Amino acid sequence: MKINLKRGIAELEFGMLPKNVEALYGKPDKKYKDDDKNIIYLYNDKKLRLTFYEDELFRLGYIIASHPELEIFSMPCIGQEWETIQPKLKENKIKGFENEVFDSLDNYFNEDNWIIFVVEFGEVVRVELGAVISNQDEFEWYFKG
Repeated sequence: MKINLKRGIAELEFGMLPKNVEALYGKPDKKYKDDDKNIIYLYNDKKLRLTFYEDELFRLGYIIASHPELEIFSMPCIGQEWETIQPKLKENKIKGFENEVFDSLDNYFNEDNWIIFVVEFGEVVRVELGAVISNQDEFEWYFKG
C-alpha cells in the first residue's frame, strides 16, 4: 500500500466519492457519520479509515491507515522506528515536521504534504494523510473520474 503524497494511498485518490471507493474495495465493514456529518468508512482488512467531507459533496478528503504493508518511498512505515523513517523522508525533501505529544503518542505533522506520522514507543503505528489545501484555500482534488 503505497502512500502517494498529496494524492492518496494505493488506488485511493482524494476527491473520490463513496461509490468510487466501493467500486474498488466493496462495501465497508462499518459506515457512520461523525459529529460534522462527514461519512466515515472503515475497512478492517485494509486497516483504513476514510473520511468523505459533507461540505465538499462527500469527496474523500482524509485517510487514516495502519496496514503493515503501508510504505512511503519504497520503505515500510508501520512498526518502523521514527528515527529510521525521518532521514529517508528528509532525503526525499519531506522535512519541517511539527511535533505534538499526546500521552504516549507523538504526532509528526508535515503541512506541505498534509501527512501525520503517529508514533508510539518510538515506532510508527499509524499514518494520516489529508487532501492538500491550495493557496486559494480550496482542496486539491486528484480524482477526475
